[in-house]
Amino acid sequence: MASYSDVQKAVRVEKFRIWFAWTSGGIIWLMITSATKSIAIVSVITQVLLVVLGLLFTIAAVTMTNRLNRKAEAARREVLGDL
Repeated sequence: MASYSDVQKAVRVEKFRIWFAWTSGGIIWLMITSATKSIAIVSVITQVLLVVLGLLFTIAAVTMTNRLNRKAEAARREVLGDL
């Protein structure tokens, strides 16, 4: 069985990966939206997609982070013997 320290490190790495991917995706979408500014209908479509997908990806990232927090909390309780 992994120690609490190992679980905590793994959770920290996974959180970093989640939020790095979220940030990278946001930057890419902003670049695409900026690049299509001069094309009227494409610009509107990319802006709408940016907002909708941005909200969905944010919800997904927060949900994954919360699940990782619960996993770390369960590991802490198991190590400390808390019920």
